[in-house]
Parts: sequence; structure tokens; C-alpha cells
Amino acid sequence: MKLAKDGKITKEMEIVAKNEQLEVEFIRRGLAKGRIIIPKSNKRGELDPPIGIGKGLFVKINANIGSSKTICDIDAEVEKAKIAVKFGADTVMDLSTGVTEADVKSIRKRILNEIKVPLGTVPIYQSALRALENKGAIIHMDEDDLFNVVEEQAKEGVDFFTIHVGVTKEIINYLENHPRTMGIVSRGGTFIASWILRNNMENPFNRRYDYLLDMAKEHDFTLSLGDGLRPGCIFDSTDYAQIQELLEISKLVKRAWKNNVQVMVEGPGHIPANEIERNITMQKSLCDEAPFYVLGPLVTDIAPGYDDLVSAIGGTIAGLAGADYLCYVTPSEHLGLPNKEEVKRGVIASKIAAHAVNIARYGKKASSWDYKMDIARNNLDWEEMINQSIDPELSREIHYRDGSAPEDKECSMCGSFCAIKILKEALEKKRSTSKKIL
Repeated sequence: MKLAKDGKITKEMEIVAKNEQLEVEFIRRGLAKGRIIIPKSNKRGELDPPIGIGKGLFVKINANIGSSKTICDIDAEVEKAKIAVKFGADTVMDLSTGVTEADVKSIRKRILNEIKVPLGTVPIYQSALRALENKGAIIHMDEDDLFNVVEEQAKEGVDFFTIHVGVTKEIINYLENHPRTMGIVSRGGTFIASWILRNNMENPFNRRYDYLLDMAKEHDFTLSLGDGLRPGCIFDSTDYAQIQELLEISKLVKRAWKNNVQVMVEGPGHIPANEIERNITMQKSLCDEAPFYVLGPLVTDIAPGYDDLVSAIGGTIAGLAGADYLCYVTPSEHLGLPNKEEVKRGVIASKIAAHAVNIARYGKKASSWDYKMDIARNNLDWEEMINQSIDPELSREIHYRDGSAPEDKECSMCGSFCAIKILKEALEKKRSTSKKIL
């Protein structure tokens, strides 16, 4: 951000500009104003590619992976990260809580070595695990536990951190007397809230925010200001706690910019479809168009097993309203740890939502992929259609499962009644007749 303010162009800015089909000066100005970020730690090696997130850029998507206290398979989590990138995730977040702190470190280090897209974490998860192992309970974390883990992960090269800086003592005290339907559903938000209640002190990340900014400047990591008070059901949407947190975050965004720290804002959560646009508009106004990173949003609470679809619906609406970055949701949300197939489904659903938004925003610049598919369809070129599909493996399986052969022009849906084939034959017959008359 400092280089951008000084008028300097970096290699990362040039790559982002090329991939976004924009002038590099547009990227530089966006970075200088805080409306674009390029999340990349100065401790990280080359990214393939570095990406930009923010105003005027294509909508990006993130995939969460990570072990739990119940299931911890390091190889499987690394494979999930690779699957996510294969099917279009622009970034990966490791949300591991592991069985031990050593597990969490191992997964993160392997992903940093084997995945070349920006990596984010929620460092309070490791802080909580450390407190649990060494002090007997999560709420026994102290400030050193919180900040030491941020520094440790920053030195390893983590590119962006979700930090729940907006969860304040005032909001938690309010919730004590005005309970929500679902309370606090963010793990990090709950850890901070529990710490505040036990110690009767302000959130350390909020109280010592300048120290956090100093670490961000030293390691050039991006801050993702976490929505620790996001609504966990549609009945808590756009309530006092959510909006107060956003108001607090809006002040912290501006402090980050003054310190040349890249920052984005995380958003809800479970929101009825009719409230999404006003939430996006509110964030963009309060936070001076800082990049907005939304989880879903989830527009209904009744679809466990299909929340990837619920999230894609909300993500499309959010993107059309101005959201910059979508966090995927898998079919196993609210039910269990996602497996590899569910990670794939979540990524594809989110990628479709982002692509639909990009077409609506940028027209031809975003729709060349669709044009290639349409030409293949018009030519009844099944192999090219399969190759252009977002999931070629599934497309191939479906097309050929009913006995279709590669040389067949029709599929099993229409057979000899194929509209494209009939029209082509009719036009060819007319042309042949016209030539005979001439």
C-alpha cells in the first residue's frame, strides 16, 4: 500500500492488471486508496498468480479447509486445498483446530509449501488450542497467546488473517441483556466474547490495534476484519450487535489505511434475500468502499445438505450489490466437516455465483468462457462442450452414461428431436434446394 501511495508499480500490480484486463495505473490507484488489496506476505514465495480483490475487479472466491478436534487427517486437508484450487478457488483459508497444536502447525506449513494461492488463517484458533493444552481452558488465553500466534504465523508467510477486532466489551455486555436467537456463531467471535466476560476487559485485538498494525506492516500481511457477530440465523440479521460491530470496524479500516496496511471487511452471514443489498450498501458507505468479503450469505436456514446452493443464491445477490469476495459454503455446513467431494461442490457453487456476477458487471470481458461453450454447443461438439464445462469429469460421466458414442450428434435428452440438429438439417436442405434452382 505504501508503494502504491508513492506512485510505484510492483510486479504483483502488473500481473493483477493483466489478469483483470485493466491498466496497471487503475490497480495502483485502487491500492493507494484501500479499495483494492493484493494479499501477499513478504515472507511468502511466488504466488501463482497473485490476485487482486476489490472495486472494479472480478469477484473472487475463497475455500475453507481445515481439521477439527474430531477429525484430523493432514493429508486429506492438503488434498482438499488442492481440489479447491483445481476447481477455481482464488484463495484458501486454513481453519484447522486439529487435535493438537502440532497438527495445526503441520497442516498450515504443508499448505504454504504445496499451494501457490494466497493463504489465510484465523490465528485465534491456534491460540485457543495452545491455551487448552497448556492452561486447561480456552478462556485462560492471555494477550501474549493471541499476539504471539499472529507473529508466528506471519513469519511463516500467511498472507491474510481474520482478526475479530470489532467484538467489543460494550457489544458483549449488551448481548448479555438482549440475547439473540442464535447468540454468537463465529468461533473466533465466541472465543473473544468468552474472554471478555471472564476477564471483564476490552478485546485485546481492539485495545492494542496499533500493535497489530505494526505486525502487519512488518510482514505485509492483509487484515481481514472478522465478523465475529455475524447473524447465525435469519432472525438475527441486521441487528444491533451486527451493526455496532460494523461501525467499530469502519473506524479501524481508516486507522489501517493511515498506517499503510491492506485491509478488507468480513460480512454476514445468514440474511434474508431482501436485506442483502442494504447490508452491502451500508458496509460500502461506512467503510469507504473497502473490499467486502461475505460468507454466503445464506438466505434461508432450512437447507442442511444443500447450503452450497443457498450460499450461491446469496452470493449472487451480494455480488450484484457490490460484494468483492465470496467465501464458499459446502453441503456439509451445519452438519459436519466437509469431505473432498463436498469441498469441490462448494467451490463450484461459489465459482458459478461469482462468474454470474462478473458477466453482469463486465459483459464481454467476463463471458469469453461462455462464448466458447456456446460455439461448441451450436456445433454439437460434445468433447469441446465437456472441456469447457466447469466440471469436465461430471459432464463426461452424464453425457456418456446412457450409451452415447463420441460420434453421436444427439444427447439422450432429445435424441432425433434435437432442436439444433433439426434446424441445421433444414437450413442445409434449403441451401441445397436453392443451389439446384440456380
